Amino acid sequence: MGQVLDGNQMREASCTEELRAMRDALDILGGKWKLMILRYLANRESQEIYFKKMEREIQGISAKVLTKELRDLELNLLVARPPSEDPIKVFYKITDYGKSVFPVTESLVSWGLEYREKVKQELTALAK
Repeated sequence: MGQVLDGNQMREASCTEELRAMRDALDILGGKWKLMILRYLANRESQEIYFKKMEREIQGISAKVLTKELRDLELNLLVARPPSEDPIKVFYKITDYGKSVFPVTESLVSWGLEYREKVKQELTALAK
């Protein structure tokens, strides 16, 4: 169970509090693209990442959806749009707060790789 601050003391969160926290997290991070965008930016932290580059490199995302998702992530303090000397190029970077999501994306990547391998093994066994 998770911990919550109650006054000046930490206590175990109730099931209801945990479910609310999960709902809050899913509201902020949910959808097809937000975690992928955060992972993309975290993996390229030392690079200048501009909008058009993201649009090209994140396969399947449209400019309209990328704009919406980046605005949501910026509103929730997970990404920032630093000032640019070139007004045509819009740069984005992951914030320190956004980096706190990295363990979640790391777990999802690990689970996804394991799941993909398990399915591949099951399909191979069925084909025999």
